[in-house]
Amino acid sequence: MERIVPELGARDKKRIKGQSRQCQDAALKTRYLIIVNLMDGQTVAQTASALQVGRSTVYKVAKRFREHREAGLVDRREENGRRKMDDEYLTQLHEIVAGSAQDYGWRRPTWTREMPTTTMTRLTRVRIHVSTMSRALKQIGARLGRPKPAVGCPWPERQKNRRLQAIQEIVDQLPKDEVAVYEDEVDIHLNPKIGPDWMTRGQQKEVMTPGKNEKRYLAGAFDSRTNELIWVEGEKKNTLLFIQLLWKLVQHLCNITRMQK
Repeated sequence: MERIVPELGARDKKRIKGQSRQCQDAALKTRYLIIVNLMDGQTVAQTASALQVGRSTVYKVAKRFREHREAGLVDRREENGRRKMDDEYLTQLHEIVAGSAQDYGWRRPTWTREMPTTTMTRLTRVRIHVSTMSRALKQIGARLGRPKPAVGCPWPERQKNRRLQAIQEIVDQLPKDEVAVYEDEVDIHLNPKIGPDWMTRGQQKEVMTPGKNEKRYLAGAFDSRTNELIWVEGEKKNTLLFIQLLWKLVQHLCNITRMQK
């Protein structure tokens, strides 16, 4: 039966053990330690268990050592040519992920793993697998999250700025016995929103909810002078909710003779 590693002299064994202690590269050090363990009489199973690697890895390293000796332990992927995911590739990936998918011709605004894979292939002519894209996203510090929904202003920028300037002029010129407040209402859903979450293999997490969704309504007014927020709560968003807010404002701003909304 062929030995899994060839018989070596004492000098060669000492040199290989010395290399394993001095090696700074983690992957190369593991390959050296596989050979050291096998030279010391450890079985494939014992070596794999001690170094936390698969048995197939032990057999593969031993085969390369038999065929090429120490040269076979060096990572030969550097001979494959230019790395696909180099710094230039990762920089461009960071740029597209930071933007919207719609900026790159997609109909949906958010990215999936497949979409940047296709986009990067189109931009760089470098084709990688979706699982490789997962590693690339991890390298650039991307995370899986839920975007914050926002509503854009329908007005052109110039028109919006003119209106904001006019409002600010009114606020700045108010007499001391008058006040301007910014008022709005909002719906509050008591059921928690369930977004993306990381889970372990075979696990299905549960999020406790109140059952039937319940809603509450808030009406609030922001005092432009004191930066105070005055608000009321109601079970319906109707005229009564607004009147309740007005009554609370009257109590809060008792020294004010006129209020602008």
